[in-house]
Amino acid sequence: MYENILTEVDGGVGIVTLNRPERHNAFDDAMIGELADALRQMAEDSAVRLVVISSTGKSFCAGADLNWMQRAATYSLEENQRDAGALAEMLLRVSECPKPVLARVQGPAYGGGVGLVAASDMAVATFDTRFALTEVKLGLIPAVISPHVIAAIGERYARRYMLTAEAFSAAEAYRIGLIHEMAPDMQGLDEAIGEWVDTLLKNGPQALAECKALIRSVAGRPLGPKVVDYTVERIAHVRVSPEGQEGLSAFLQKRKPNWVA
Repeated sequence: MYENILTEVDGGVGIVTLNRPERHNAFDDAMIGELADALRQMAEDSAVRLVVISSTGKSFCAGADLNWMQRAATYSLEENQRDAGALAEMLLRVSECPKPVLARVQGPAYGGGVGLVAASDMAVATFDTRFALTEVKLGLIPAVISPHVIAAIGERYARRYMLTAEAFSAAEAYRIGLIHEMAPDMQGLDEAIGEWVDTLLKNGPQALAECKALIRSVAGRPLGPKVVDYTVERIAHVRVSPEGQEGLSAFLQKRKPNWVA
């Protein structure tokens, strides 16, 4: 179905794999469009409980493809806005997917690749992975990915790594919050993803979606009456929902809820 990515659904896990290893899985307009479409389908598929974003080859994602950049150099302002808008839409589909999105990072991630990691809910990378926000070296700025990167690592670290364009290690990515775990090798990477998958599949699907929406709504807002009222309304709504009732009943009856196999 796709030329630049692979997709499959296995045991409730939707897997989206960047598959341009010869180009280090660099983004171009075609890949971005395919990713956006695949993520839309995963979000709408009731058989998918969570999504794993992976890649083939030596690199997770090398940022923007050189040929795409050469084409974009001739674009008008309107064409550039449309082009950037497609990337923004794809990253929003990652960030706002109602299912948890896990990034399995097995090699270097630069530019837009860092944005893809940052937009995911959880990320694990191998020890030897390198990251970089290299846009200013080209006289550009990491505009479209910036909301996701700043949300992940904070303004202070964003100032350093966006302005210097220096590469940093997986250990540094872990320290500043871009990734949540490090793995020594590919086997360890898959084991970490497997542990997250097993844990997430024990949780209510609607509760996970509601929790993601809650985080987006509350993050960065000052604590006050509006935030308090919102949180009170959300928990009351969830408690009386079918899934909330099933979860509470299962807990009190000391049995598995109906979403656990």
